Amino acid sequence: MKLLIVEDEIDLKNSILSFIKQDGFLCEGVSKYELALEKLNLYEFDCFIIDITLPDGNGLDLIERIKQKQPQAGIIIISAKNRLEDKITGLDLGADDYLTKPFHLAELNSRINSVLRRRFYQGKDEIILNEIKIFPDK
Repeated sequence: MKLLIVEDEIDLKNSILSFIKQDGFLCEGVSKYELALEKLNLYEFDCFIIDITLPDGNGLDLIERIKQKQPQAGIIIISAKNRLEDKITGLDLGADDYLTKPFHLAELNSRINSVLRRRFYQGKDEIILNEIKIFPDK
């Protein structure tokens, strides 16, 4: 699974990338809105982790762009904003989850796995690619 982390706090972005990569995810990280748009236009991602307060743009606008370009992708908002209005707006735009800073990286990881399970595996922990039915000799 491929993830894009959009977080302007460099230390937090790097911590998330390091932690998530331990689970075998392919991850990229950017700290600016414009860089996130470039990645969105060049690559397909399974999940986006987005801070809604970016120095050169609004993460909520980015969510709208993601939903237009890659509607199947999961989106988790991470933000220091804890206002109900921000949460509702983000979720109504198509985000799957909203996590308020500060948070534990293990919790973020579990939320990523949950979003991916719901979106790609219909809630199951495993995928059955080909089912073969074998009939015993009669």
